[in-house]
Order: sequence, then structure tokens, then C-alpha cells
Amino acid sequence: MGDFLASMLPPGLIDVLSALIPPVVVATVFCAIILKILRREMAPRRMDGTLVSEDAVESGDSAAEVERTEATNETPIARAGERTESDGR
Repeated sequence: MGDFLASMLPPGLIDVLSALIPPVVVATVFCAIILKILRREMAPRRMDGTLVSEDAVESGDSAAEVERTEATNETPIARAGERTESDGR
């Protein structure tokens, strides 16, 4: 098989390819590990630090559902220049 490749490729190209293959493999593995770590770190988390998808795995759901909580602060949102109900004017 090596004779077949040697006959098809220029003489120095096999040396160049054999020198480049190990660094390319190492770089690919390194990038795959970094991407795996980044994806895990960028996963959506709750305020207590737990992953959002952990509840779906524990309950057996196929898709994670994000719980919605209502705001306890009842202060109305006013645009610039608008009066709120509590202004009393």
C-alpha cells in the first residue's frame, strides 16, 4: 500500500504528511476537550448552581422545562416622564 501512495504522490509530500498528522491529531483532541468543557460551563443554570436539565433527567422528561416564577415586587414599571399610580398627582 505504501508503494501505491509513493507512486501517486510527489516524493517529499509523504514526509510532510507524516510529520503533520501527529500535531493535527493532538490539536483535534485538544479542541474537542475544550469544546466539551465550554459547553458544560455554558449550560443554563439556576440561581443555586444546578443545571436546568437535571430536573428533566430526574423526572424522566425528554425536554427540560424552565419554571417561571412571578415577581414579588409589585412596583409598576414607568417609562421616562410617565407618572405611576403611587405618585398621587
